[in-house]
Amino acid sequence: MSHVESLEPLPPPKTRRGERTRQKILDAAAREIGQKGFAEAAVSTITAEAGVGQGTFYLYFRSKEDVLRALVLDMGRRLRHHLTLATEKAKSRMEAERRGLIAFLEFARANPNLYRVVEESQFVDPLVHRQYYEDFARSYRAALVAGEKYGEIREGDAEVRAWALMGMAVMLGHRYGLWDPTIPLGPIADAAFDLIARGLEPADAR
Repeated sequence: MSHVESLEPLPPPKTRRGERTRQKILDAAAREIGQKGFAEAAVSTITAEAGVGQGTFYLYFRSKEDVLRALVLDMGRRLRHHLTLATEKAKSRMEAERRGLIAFLEFARANPNLYRVVEESQFVDPLVHRQYYEDFARSYRAALVAGEKYGEIREGDAEVRAWALMGMAVMLGHRYGLWDPTIPLGPIADAAFDLIARGLEPADAR
């Protein structure tokens, strides 16, 4: 199976009951893969956790690899929706940056298994791992272009900026979302936002 073919999901469920069953499998897979890693996770354990038979699993997913890909893309959609809700009332691009950073760290803390699933996907299916970040970068770039258009941020390469800001958020998510989830997020977001807003150059050099 090629990577292009592997990204083609099975048809979505036609009923609400089917949607609920598929989501139960996804949630169970997130816990299983997130806690044990992809190699140690088993379809039999996922279905037992979801309370469905193994035959039911294959109505929605072709394989363990298929459910991992679905989890990655589902997390991307959920995260972008979460960030949209967090930033939609921001009065400027800079305010949206700070709100978005806090929202991202909160999401990482609330969804540690899914966060790990995305990282693990780079070893199972590099294409879907890349798609996750490219989908995110596309929407981020559009927001930065809009901010520049309305004079809320200075001119610059929106593509490079999007990837750089994403990289910062991802590593902060590791440090304060997964590795040390007890530290209050406000001061973390303030320090990161100060770097975004002012950079590293000393004030007297400007």
